[in-house]
Amino acid sequence: MFARAKKSGKYQYLQIVENKKEKGKVRQRVIATIGRMDQLQSKGRVETLIRSLSRFSEQALLIISGKSDVSADSKKIGPVLIFERLWEEAGIRKAISRVLEGRKFEFDVERAIFLTVLHRLLVSGSDRFCHRWCRDYIIKGIEGLELHHLYRAMGFLGEALDVQNESTGFSPRCNKDLVEELIFSHRRDLFSDLDLVFFDTTSIYFEGH
Repeated sequence: MFARAKKSGKYQYLQIVENKKEKGKVRQRVIATIGRMDQLQSKGRVETLIRSLSRFSEQALLIISGKSDVSADSKKIGPVLIFERLWEEAGIRKAISRVLEGRKFEFDVERAIFLTVLHRLLVSGSDRFCHRWCRDYIIKGIEGLELHHLYRAMGFLGEALDVQNESTGFSPRCNKDLVEELIFSHRRDLFSDLDLVFFDTTSIYFEGH
């Protein structure tokens, strides 16, 4: 069964037709004539009929009229869902929120940090590139984040602490250290043992004689 436009005189008519096999031959039988095409189209009745019929279909249907201005855009969400779950289970969100207590920022620092970390896990690159890259992803809570917010979030992590009792000779203790310690405490239990340590050697060098 299908629809067709049949011309009669100077007008075209919309018909519902079925193919029926009789004595070994396929013949077409008009089940119903819906009306004149020009009148149906001018009143939007073709789209109305299609919408009505689509209720009985098990497949999704996108209806676009001739006057529609439709643009489609796709965004990625899979990596965000996975890493967001890990972010929560590792206690990173809570750790950052704890260090932020008493501080007032006009933007969500935790979301800005999450965005930059996610970007570096997936593709790496600068914060400037991250600000453009995130447009292809659906990431909760980053609405309104500007490039300078990413810079300020990174600045917050590197901000030196007022108390430097446990600092080393290499660099002062900063907010990043507090976040790392809180994350470790979140996962620690009575049987925790420190087996592996990661060092960022980006700006470390050695000289020998």
